[in-house]
Amino acid sequence: MRSVLLSALAMGLLTGVAVAESPVATVGSQTITQAELDKHVRAKLIELEQQRYEALREGLDELIGEALFAQEAKARGITVEELKKQEITAKAGAPTEAEIQEVYEANKEDLNNAPLEAVKPQIVEYLNQFHTQQRRQAFIEELKGKYKTTVALRPPVIEVGTGGRTPRGGANAPVTIIEFSDYECPFCQRAEQEVQKILNEYGDKVRFVYRDFPLPIHAHARLASEAAHCANAQGKFWEYHAKLFANRDLTREKLQTLAGEVGLDRAKFDACLDKQEFKAAIDQDVADGASVGVTGTPTFFINGRLLSGAQPYEKLKEVIDEELARAKSPKT
Repeated sequence: MRSVLLSALAMGLLTGVAVAESPVATVGSQTITQAELDKHVRAKLIELEQQRYEALREGLDELIGEALFAQEAKARGITVEELKKQEITAKAGAPTEAEIQEVYEANKEDLNNAPLEAVKPQIVEYLNQFHTQQRRQAFIEELKGKYKTTVALRPPVIEVGTGGRTPRGGANAPVTIIEFSDYECPFCQRAEQEVQKILNEYGDKVRFVYRDFPLPIHAHARLASEAAHCANAQGKFWEYHAKLFANRDLTREKLQTLAGEVGLDRAKFDACLDKQEFKAAIDQDVADGASVGVTGTPTFFINGRLLSGAQPYEKLKEVIDEELARAKSPKT
């Protein structure tokens, strides 16, 4: 079954009408019911259940890795430490000068523009750890192919609607990705690149839905969301959506310029912005997101599985592949 019993119980989804309507407190003439309480704290309970699952999954992955190393070491007649030295330490590879330079350039501002030679030891240490972790994970995947490994632990699944948005991808795709995002958020801009990779690779196997969650700290985010809706009204949502994420300048003047670049009727577009025709739709997205545990952007739901933050392509792919495999397996 796709539902998670503990999560469902915690959110009151499996309780009967009598329990839902039973009072948990009275204040003078006012009664507070279990259903009201469940609704009020639902987002917090979702977050807690997600944290619980992540802790369990991390621990399970560690135990699986240890079991795989132990079985392979026994098969080779060596110790686990010797196995790790042979297959991980020796094969991790030293960082190249090109990699060091790339990391330095990408993080120069965070390093206070210190000269490369001054921070090179820290970069080398970081890359050594990164290579080691990559090799460790690759070796674990190799061992999983040799020693059949199955995982019965299931993640929490949250029911999230599309908000009536027009999706990209396959209409009947087995995997639905819903993203709550903010056009002015730099992390969302990075995530957009990963989303494009996913859409290019999986095609009709996935269905992608974008929903608005403009953060109050971003001065132009809500106006950009309004502009995207106005573009959608003229059948150019995805073209305009791509333009928004490709630009840091989201002032009204720039939004109007982008409208011309994608071939929108400027008079209709400008009137749409002036009237804020889609304010209610954006407000609904924000409310829906908050009700299912969205507290920041970007936040993804892949077949209801919550992933918070700018996820790397590899993580998105991992969850999508798991869901595709589950879709092919017999229903239980």
